[in-house]
Amino acid sequence: MTNLLIFIQKNKNIRMGVLFFSFMFVQFVILRMSNQAGRGYLEDQHQELVYLFIQLVVVGGFLSYALVKTKCQSKTVGKSLTLVSLALCMAGTAVMLFSPAASLFYLVVSGLSVLFLGFLGGAVYYQLVSLTAQKARAGLCVGGGYAAAVAFQFCLQLQWTVIPALLVILAVSFGALGFLLLKNTEPLAFAEQKQDFAPPPLLFYTSIITLALLAFTSYYNCYIHHLQIASGYTDYNVYTWPRLLMIPAILLFGFLGDIRGGKYLPLSTLCVVVVALLNTVLLGRETYMLNMCLYYISLTAVIAYYNLTFIRLAARTRCPAVRAVMGRILDSATVVLGMTLKFSTFSQVAVLIIDIAALVVAIVMMTLAGAFNLSGQRDDEVQPVCETDSFPEPETDPFGVIQESYRITPSEMKVLRELVGTDDKQDVIASRLNISVSTLRHHVTSIYKKTGTQTRSALCKLVINK
Repeated sequence: MTNLLIFIQKNKNIRMGVLFFSFMFVQFVILRMSNQAGRGYLEDQHQELVYLFIQLVVVGGFLSYALVKTKCQSKTVGKSLTLVSLALCMAGTAVMLFSPAASLFYLVVSGLSVLFLGFLGGAVYYQLVSLTAQKARAGLCVGGGYAAAVAFQFCLQLQWTVIPALLVILAVSFGALGFLLLKNTEPLAFAEQKQDFAPPPLLFYTSIITLALLAFTSYYNCYIHHLQIASGYTDYNVYTWPRLLMIPAILLFGFLGDIRGGKYLPLSTLCVVVVALLNTVLLGRETYMLNMCLYYISLTAVIAYYNLTFIRLAARTRCPAVRAVMGRILDSATVVLGMTLKFSTFSQVAVLIIDIAALVVAIVMMTLAGAFNLSGQRDDEVQPVCETDSFPEPETDPFGVIQESYRITPSEMKVLRELVGTDDKQDVIASRLNISVSTLRHHVTSIYKKTGTQTRSALCKLVINK
């Protein structure tokens, strides 16, 4: 057993997958039990407020961890708080499993458990960012972990009572969280220089895209409820077979998230939600079950998009602990917004119009973020370079002319000379210049922006012409 734990800890991909699965399964269990809090104790008209309360509390937990991680530099304090949150979350889960939901005590315990769950979630996402920065395959790990959690939840919800299987999987999940979060945590490979940050506009665009896509899924769910009533499926259980489509969907979008750094993920996510929208417009109520399937697939695509995008961006921000959980916070914020605006009371036409508006916003933001630029090569790919022997013998140094004309910084000039004068990959160049790969990529992006080029070969031609 000890050897297995050590193997999981040292293998970045397995560690990341197990960590994400453990958290997601625990989250599924706790949130579902918490949503039952107050039943039989509160009046029916107040029961909906419990779900709203739970979403706000879990966001508070995520933000609490981000605040502690940002303000507190002591690793000992951070680990201690994580350990305390883990223990209290376990205790709260045990109480909810063996206590009746119709009591004020259950409601209070639910709120506290969800708060500690959010704090643990912040620690989990922070480690996911670290492992991704250390070359772990985020798409594979997040997709595999999420798929496994959904599969276990689906199997156990068929007999959702205090059964041995549930207790065993919960105990293993909590144990894995404790071991992987507290045992020999590796230092995070975040930005090493002040200028190595993700551009603020990109962070803004990503946040708006996430909100728009989440708003679409929220309203799309309401549209399906309209179809449900019109089609006569009044007793339909959302935890039946269409939910299983989330498993192949998350694996597919996780795979896309690993190709070329996730370049195809935004466009593929957009395609899925557009297909879902077109189905409602063209076929409508006659395809209620198809709409259910498309809902789960589109929801999974959005989940994969915001998780993988923010995990990758977080390492290049001044507050990685905040950005790491931003997608999950926006998810809960959208739920709260939907409950506040009473989506379910909107007419079918109004819901459809808002769905279309959300997609328009997402498309505009994706365009500004460059999500549709699939023809050009990415900075992290091997770029063709020109032969240095083809340079003419100029009277002046072409690199000096480039530096003066385009205001290239000294650090960027070192990178520029390597890009033009060698055919080495970026990790080799970064090692030779004694900088991180993320720092190198930032310099490359800045050079391309200043010179108006998009590829390494174009940069070579620019130098030759000087």
